[in-house]
Amino acid sequence: MSENFNNHPSLTNWELVSTNPNQKNWTWKTLFNVWANIIQTVIGFSLITSLYLVYDLNGLTIFVGTLLAGLIAIWMTNLSGKPCQKMGIPFPVFLRISMGVYGARYAGLLRGLVAIFMFGTQTFFISKSVGFLIRITIFSFDENLMSKTIFNQFFLELGVIDWSSLAITALIQYYLFTSSIKTIKKIINFSGILVYLAMLFFVIIVYLKIQGDLFNSFYSIFKFEEAFNMQNAVPLITVFGTMFAYFSIIIVNFGDYSKHLKNETELTKGNYSLLLNIILFSFMAVLITLGTDILFNKQLIKLDQVLTNPTDIIGQLDQINITVIVLIFIIISAAGTNLIANYIPSSYSLMNFIPNKLSKKSSGLIISVLGFFIGGIWVSIISQIGLLSIVDTMAAFFGPIFGVMIVDYYFIKKQTYNPKDLFSSDPNGEYYFSGGWSLKSFYAIFVAFIFSAVTIWNESFRYLQPYAWIIGAFMGGLLQYLLSKK
Repeated sequence: MSENFNNHPSLTNWELVSTNPNQKNWTWKTLFNVWANIIQTVIGFSLITSLYLVYDLNGLTIFVGTLLAGLIAIWMTNLSGKPCQKMGIPFPVFLRISMGVYGARYAGLLRGLVAIFMFGTQTFFISKSVGFLIRITIFSFDENLMSKTIFNQFFLELGVIDWSSLAITALIQYYLFTSSIKTIKKIINFSGILVYLAMLFFVIIVYLKIQGDLFNSFYSIFKFEEAFNMQNAVPLITVFGTMFAYFSIIIVNFGDYSKHLKNETELTKGNYSLLLNIILFSFMAVLITLGTDILFNKQLIKLDQVLTNPTDIIGQLDQINITVIVLIFIIISAAGTNLIANYIPSSYSLMNFIPNKLSKKSSGLIISVLGFFIGGIWVSIISQIGLLSIVDTMAAFFGPIFGVMIVDYYFIKKQTYNPKDLFSSDPNGEYYFSGGWSLKSFYAIFVAFIFSAVTIWNESFRYLQPYAWIIGAFMGGLLQYLLSKK
């Protein structure tokens, strides 16, 4: 432990230092809504309803597999969230304990770059819904206006409405997401609760139209007599891996949220609320999907399969009022998810990379501009060149990083830390290691990364891709422990 304290400007800004205890006012209810924003997505809706309704699987198998994935995610987020809650620091600063004060910049930046890319992607899809609302509005004023030349000119395969929608989405997100932490908390709570209320409303509407048929169909998904059939073992493992991969996106950087919690009890209670989110969201999503499918059949609308994507469902309804309402709720839920899963981690990662140059506003501006650019070239370039494989490869580092930092903190350093040296450039500082880098930790990360990445790039191991995160975390933690004992 260093006797001298050097609060170096290249390692410090107000967003990275320990949160004032008086400002740590998040409770388990806020964390409930954090998880709600993660699960309440179009992708989450489609994924869960597809598992229940498209594949020939026992509903109980899907339910148990999803809950098991949730339990493992809870265990891991407790591990990554507790130190940051205790110290009041975000994930990239916590990384300094295991990676070194300068090495943590680059390990954290990997999470930030993936988050920025996904932020831009999500911004594009939010803007699509905004564009639909603009088109509906224009059409309601003048049915022939959309045939004007200006609306049929394209640049990078996007029209003037598409570019306008993208700009509006980027600007609104910048304004909201760079607000105070109090406003961020309000956005998280508003989005989480409102979307559930909207889903409940649609469940009630569907039920009033078909009543008994809805719950009879829902009950038929669960084959209780086959609950303990060994043939369900492989599907159970598959569902577990698929759902864990979905939840894993915020595990490694969970400290970005837990730093605001009052105490460890609120953290634990809030994380266990993921199980309640799983039950609520799955129940309502399946009921909505089943109900609309029954309604389509009664209206003699022939479909090749059950529609599990909300946008496909509203496309078949052909009712403007319902379409507008659903689009608004999709925008709200998608923006909440973009804030939690992509904006917050990218903001902290950028500020940790150059703390003396970036603030909350300036990092937010960078993220918004890059997000606009990524969204703008999504159709014409990104979706055509397979860039997602590169992003998936970068994300394969997340499991190893998690394994290294958790094993280092809990098993090697025995949950002890030196808060002063977290921001010190003193060569004698506890976290300075070799020029500010912990070479052993990076060696462990890169070797473990090979095990994760092989599930992406080697066809023979691609069936293990849903478990890439867990494989990488295990190997990273094991290597960190073995190297530290030498």
